[in-house]
Amino acid sequence: MSWLEALILGILQSLTEYLPVSSSGHLAIGQALFGLDDGASNLTFTVLLHVATVLSTLVILWKEIVWIFKDLFTKQPWSSYQGLNGGTKYAINILISMIPVAIVGFFFKDKVEEVFGSGLLIVGIMLLVTASLLAFSYFAKPRQKENISPLHAFIIGIAQACAVMPGLSRSGSTIATGLLLGNKKEKLAQFSFLMVIPPILGEALLDVKDILLADRKSVV
Repeated sequence: MSWLEALILGILQSLTEYLPVSSSGHLAIGQALFGLDDGASNLTFTVLLHVATVLSTLVILWKEIVWIFKDLFTKQPWSSYQGLNGGTKYAINILISMIPVAIVGFFFKDKVEEVFGSGLLIVGIMLLVTASLLAFSYFAKPRQKENISPLHAFIIGIAQACAVMPGLSRSGSTIATGLLLGNKKEKLAQFSFLMVIPPILGEALLDVKDILLADRKSVV
């Protein structure tokens, strides 16, 4: 991959990441147009681009992140979920939402990498699924709930785990799922971008570990 190709793909990522249109799907299309068909390396490059997006998310949502950590370290009763303060509840919901994607990452990472290198057919199908899900959530009008519950956080986490498929928008899937469950759009958008931070950083650390191990083996 040349620096110009990387630059163009980075611009494509920046234009599509915060829209529910699947940045990974558009990156797969861009990589195919450039003839970059190595699925494993493409997935690593995609993860690196998402790490850059996470860093920008930290800048944008730093007040919310500070609020969460401040509440976590505030003395409070831990007898029940309902008795906890808002930031602690939020952190627990994020941890719960991570369970499905952690399972996919630990047990099905190789399968996901194979899918990323399997061509644009899967991407096209998943883009259609994304469009259908967004359209369905737009017309559905469930009764709106004030706060995201742990159960809803887990279901939204399942949607995030399914969105590892290229072409299936992560933000679109999580927000649409939350809307169908009756949660407010504004709170879902914030939760959607905060809940992805730990999994992406975790995936980046695992990729760095694999790269270091590969380099060590090549030296030996």
